[in-house]
Amino acid sequence: MEDVGVDGKSVLQGRYELGRVLGHGNFGRVYAARDMRTGRGVAVKVVAKDKVERAGMAEQIKREIAVMKMVSHPNIVELHEVMATRSKIYFALELVRGGELFARIVRTGRVREDVARRYFRQLVSAVDFCHGRGVYHRDLKPENLLLDEAGNLKVADFGLSALAGHARPDGLLHTACGTPAFVAPEVLGGKGYDGSKADIWSCGVILYVLLVGGLPFHDDNLMIMYRKMQRGEFLCPPWVSADARKLIGELLDPNPSTRITVAGLVETPWFQKTSAVPAPLTEPAPSPSPEARGGSAEGDKEEPEALNAFHLISLCEGFDLSPLFDQGRGAGRSRAGRLRFATREPASGVVSRLESLATSGRGGMRVTKSGARWVRLEAVSRGRTGARLAVAAEIFSVAPSVLVVDVKKDGGDTTEYRLFCSEELRPALKDIVWASGDPPAAI
Repeated sequence: MEDVGVDGKSVLQGRYELGRVLGHGNFGRVYAARDMRTGRGVAVKVVAKDKVERAGMAEQIKREIAVMKMVSHPNIVELHEVMATRSKIYFALELVRGGELFARIVRTGRVREDVARRYFRQLVSAVDFCHGRGVYHRDLKPENLLLDEAGNLKVADFGLSALAGHARPDGLLHTACGTPAFVAPEVLGGKGYDGSKADIWSCGVILYVLLVGGLPFHDDNLMIMYRKMQRGEFLCPPWVSADARKLIGELLDPNPSTRITVAGLVETPWFQKTSAVPAPLTEPAPSPSPEARGGSAEGDKEEPEALNAFHLISLCEGFDLSPLFDQGRGAGRSRAGRLRFATREPASGVVSRLESLATSGRGGMRVTKSGARWVRLEAVSRGRTGARLAVAAEIFSVAPSVLVVDVKKDGGDTTEYRLFCSEELRPALKDIVWASGDPPAAI
């Protein structure tokens, strides 16, 4: 039962004070909440019983509860308790504050190989723990992988999970479920599948996404995509190391009987490789001054990443080095709402412009940056939809004196984003955009 606390917030059964909405699902909402007994933050998922029953999902909800009580692991979101009323079911869950791994990939693209290795190790540890208890997740994907404040990975959403006891007499599972781009080909084949081997395939897709920033198998036509999966047709770009390419190939083996197992993959050179310097799991904080680090100004700057052929392919839709802010056909604007332009301004100058814009417009915006490579501006106040507008800019080098700046909406309302671009971003950057009529840069 929900009551109203003294501050007007809803209080669940005298135990949890509900705060803002974190997300929406098919059957209810997820709230940030405070455990009134301990003061710790939790997430409370509220599920409407009538919606669950109409969808015929009652047994699946019961299964999810049973599974989450079985899998207590540092890299799995913890279920604290379950409560129910006549109309609702309440899940009190571990509050994971770092957001989805998917959001990080969307924001920054691929991650460094050492960072990918640490995420992947944590994922495999959680998956192996589940398999050891006869639990198969069946919907592993970046959206279901969360990051805590320390950057540790947490597997979430066991709504499609299965137990070993659910297998048919042939010892296989037969329910086709999951997300097409991440599901193993045998799951879609209709002849039954081993849940552990299907999860391993999904881990392989996730590793590819971490290292490449895109999907190994993708096509608007699902049948064509399925045929690619059956044939194992995918390409690894040259920046993926040989050991990583070999492991991905063994994970994405379309034949489940020869696909690598957890026992095999943990023995591979790529999985066992150690880094000389521990990789940070969280987003890099703004760099301290050279004086604070005891180094020189030039030697410690993080330079923009060089734009290679794969970056050009990823940016090719609407890509144009003519002015971003031309009035007319909207050069540089893609259907995804990304804006990009070329400039001869140094990367530090672009970053400085964006930082100045953050303090001068919209009542103030928070700035997060990674050297001279990536900048994110987030509004302090919420917009008309209740979400904060966030804009990310990634800076690439195409020549010693030419940069490409790729700008995209990273949160909030699309209309607000467009207004921000036209009314604030354009005036702030207009004089540094390299227009097509400018003299060519010295390349």
